[in-house]
Amino acid sequence: MSQEIINPLRSKEYGLKIAAEVGKESEIVAKQLGRPVRIMNFCGTHEWAITHYGIRSLMPSSIELIPGPGCPVCITPGYYVDLLIDLSFNKYTVLTYGDAFKLPGTSGKKPRSLFQAASMGGSVKVVYSFTDAVKIAAEKPDEKFVFFAVGFETTIPATALPMFYGKIPDNLYVLVAYRYTPPVMKYLLNNHPEVEIDGIIAPGHVSAIIGSESWRFLPVEYRIPVVVSGFEPIDVLTSILLIVKMLKEGKPDLVNEYSRVVKPEGNTYVKEVMNRVHEDVDSYWRGIGVIPESGAKLREPYKRLDILYHLGIEEKIVEDKLPGCICDKVVLGLAKPVDCPLFMKGCKPQLPYGPCMVSSEGACRIWAENM
Repeated sequence: MSQEIINPLRSKEYGLKIAAEVGKESEIVAKQLGRPVRIMNFCGTHEWAITHYGIRSLMPSSIELIPGPGCPVCITPGYYVDLLIDLSFNKYTVLTYGDAFKLPGTSGKKPRSLFQAASMGGSVKVVYSFTDAVKIAAEKPDEKFVFFAVGFETTIPATALPMFYGKIPDNLYVLVAYRYTPPVMKYLLNNHPEVEIDGIIAPGHVSAIIGSESWRFLPVEYRIPVVVSGFEPIDVLTSILLIVKMLKEGKPDLVNEYSRVVKPEGNTYVKEVMNRVHEDVDSYWRGIGVIPESGAKLREPYKRLDILYHLGIEEKIVEDKLPGCICDKVVLGLAKPVDCPLFMKGCKPQLPYGPCMVSSEGACRIWAENM
């Protein structure tokens, strides 16, 4: 049995047919616009699929695919890293996802990452999940732990559900670094019209939680077609074609291409739990600024788990743009990874300097490893 029968979503023959149709339709739209059609893929996993499978090489000159802000590690404030580094040397064990292990703190901090802190004697441990953190803390009740909760809506349930059911050991705290995705898209469209986005490929896994209808504001308020897409090559190519066709017809709309996973309303039970555990707050995005209602903060009675609340300190906004790094511009679609003077020079996957090279969802890391 051929691989194409096993997984038709990776069919080369079918993919080439879709790409040819994209080329034909996009030439018409590009002539109308007077420039290439610019489609932003929000999610880092979509950027990985586009780069890994060579989808850009299948696109005509009338299509430009732009990486978007879908890397939660890339936009996590360096201040959080600084705080966790200090705690790792002061009787706390920091538990972190591997993606955030080498995330740099603010430019003047030594050591500059949890990885370096661990190499210098700080107590840092990489865990696969929050469940692992709970287990580790339960096994060592006389020690103190703090979990680095980084991510978008996809990962929020991993902490919200255990908190809701009251299964968190008293010696485990959480540094909440969660961010919401629709607000940053609104921020980008309202503050950077020079990016000239004609269509958006919305994140599939995020939408499985919040629902495809969460992106309805794009065609309604901004007249931009949006497709909630899966992550296989055929998913992405189909999404591009759907956007181009909507542009050609002049009828921007919301299409859920990933209906095999995503529902219009999302996961209503999980959303209710998330809302009970967290409240929306204005939050800082690294190198970008404060975006209204784009972050999560623990409500009562869960606030006792917040490490900032436990320590009695206020969250700070600290300048964390690293000299020479343009990760903030890459995240917003204002620049490409290759535009950075440090790309594959002073900043490489094996020795990352900027946050976009640290995470597997960062555009710089993806381009470095797949091009």
